[in-house]
Amino acid sequence: MKHFIFLLFLSVSNLTSFAQLKLARLFSDHVVLQRQKPIPVWGWANPGENVKVALSNQIQTIQANANGKWVVKFSAMEAGGPYSMQVSTNTNKIEVKDILIGEVWLLSGQSNMEWTVKQAKNFKEEQKNANFPQIRHFFVEHEVTIQPQADLKSGNWQISSAQTVGDFSAIGFFFARELHQKLNIPIGLLHASWGGSQIEGWISKEAMLTNDELKNYANNLPNNWAEADSFHDKNVRKKLFGSDFQPSTADEKKYTEPNYDFSKWVNTESPLGQWDWKGIWAFRGKGYMARTIEISDEMSKQETTLGLGVQDSFNEIYINGNMIAAGVFKGNRKITIPVNTWKAGNNQLIIKFGSRLDPSWYGLGLEGTNEDLYVSSSSERINIAKDWKLMPSFAEKHEYVHSSNNIGTTIFNGMVAPLIPFSIRGTLWYQGESNASRAYQYRQSFPLMINDWRKQWGEDFSFYFVQLSSFGANQDSNQGSNWAELREAQVMTLNLPKTGMAVTIDVGNENDIHPTNKQDVAKRLAATALKNDYFQDVLPSGPLYQSAKFEKDKAIITFKFAGNGLIAKDKYGYLKGFEIAGEDKVFYYTKAEIIGDKVIITHPKGQKPLAVRYAWSDAPIEANLFNSIGFPASPFRTDSWKSMTFGQKFE
Repeated sequence: MKHFIFLLFLSVSNLTSFAQLKLARLFSDHVVLQRQKPIPVWGWANPGENVKVALSNQIQTIQANANGKWVVKFSAMEAGGPYSMQVSTNTNKIEVKDILIGEVWLLSGQSNMEWTVKQAKNFKEEQKNANFPQIRHFFVEHEVTIQPQADLKSGNWQISSAQTVGDFSAIGFFFARELHQKLNIPIGLLHASWGGSQIEGWISKEAMLTNDELKNYANNLPNNWAEADSFHDKNVRKKLFGSDFQPSTADEKKYTEPNYDFSKWVNTESPLGQWDWKGIWAFRGKGYMARTIEISDEMSKQETTLGLGVQDSFNEIYINGNMIAAGVFKGNRKITIPVNTWKAGNNQLIIKFGSRLDPSWYGLGLEGTNEDLYVSSSSERINIAKDWKLMPSFAEKHEYVHSSNNIGTTIFNGMVAPLIPFSIRGTLWYQGESNASRAYQYRQSFPLMINDWRKQWGEDFSFYFVQLSSFGANQDSNQGSNWAELREAQVMTLNLPKTGMAVTIDVGNENDIHPTNKQDVAKRLAATALKNDYFQDVLPSGPLYQSAKFEKDKAIITFKFAGNGLIAKDKYGYLKGFEIAGEDKVFYYTKAEIIGDKVIITHPKGQKPLAVRYAWSDAPIEANLFNSIGFPASPFRTDSWKSMTFGQKFE
């Protein structure tokens, strides 16, 4: 019996030791390791334990530190494989199989980088051309943490095939395919992105502390999620009320009273969709939605139907201060309103929502279509799909989902820190839509993040990014454009060494923030990499503004990356998208003509020009200046007049 107990003790001890030997999750079967650079490999064992690591014909021995962590660094290797790696201690052994040596690119940003191949155009055709066993993809699961993490909780390397490619980053896969077909070497895609994320979530606390505008924020970061929720709650209330006002139950009871003034609540063009995307980020609890509805005298005397879309929480519905319905209304809600409930003229409709039931994670907001939101009678129908006001309930129990934009630095902590120092060739970045309202500050925050990551890795790796595409309005320069200013901040970031930019205003969709043409985006990123990293004789960019010269009523603009000459991509052969302004600072669309690598613009009023702008709108769909290989020119301005986003700060 004693012998059995002793053997059982040994078995348990061995299991304990077994649990202590671990590789960082990135080092799993099918991993791609960076060629031509030293290869760091790390993991954990028992403190003080000797660890032996073998890769190909290289062997390293290391002792785990007091925390159990160990790191070895193998000498650089050329492209090839497959190899295996063995990691062992006296009591345990791990083997990683099917390792390739090639080129590794980190993919990051927000939803347009996260957009998958199955969401891109021509998926069925792309799926047929996806069997590339030397292209591998690792998706980093969404994670936000208050403190930097040592390792990822999940994830594995997927080999590109018709069965797997649908879940790959579209831009990442099309980029990898372009490189693989040109270079004939393995490509690894390390994919860490998050839709809707702001850049401040991707910057470390250490970097923020070096920046005058962000260091105060970094000095006041919460130490735990309870503090973080309180911090975020205060910011949301400050945004909604203009101060740190905390409504009481008595304050919120007034919301449903007749003639309550809800004009200062949050505006929303449409009540459909989560409130997360309407300026009330990550809030989970109860809330109010209000609208003024004009009812005719005839309609007020009839029984009506109120259509309120789909929302399965407990609702209370008030018209002019009177509760006319309460309960959980399943499906597409059509509520009967008795005669004489409405009055002729303006009426106040206020809905109080409880917490969402299914799915509970969804939060506040309606589902359905615009046609599902209406007031109707036997003779009239009024659509109420626009112009609503929103207000969460702060007096009642509420909480916040721990998501991407609650607190700065937390995406870096959870999704970037565990990747360091995995060797990479460079980074591809597609982000900025969520920072457009603070475009002027992006001039600082974007290069700060790039320098931060390079410092964290200890290497000035290549960093290539996608300029914002076309989405929204095609306003002129007199109206101004947040998105144009964000694009300008991206262009300014090209002053950093080893950076490059893909211009994409021609392949966007003014009606959809997620254009499906990711193939051309990836091709342009690949051209930059092929030129700068792989030394191929290709033009790496579309035309970039270089200089301006003003003579009489004309401006002469010179461009870099014109190739064999500039072209107007238009069946009529003339340029569009140029504006010019004189001393009055009023911009006019005007005639422009191409001469070699220059564009000449004439002021239509004969004034001496002081400024030229090109494609200066959210969605410059008419802009048509390209270079000889068909890459579009970047939007630009020659002036430095005050930006409309100047002074907008991250808080």
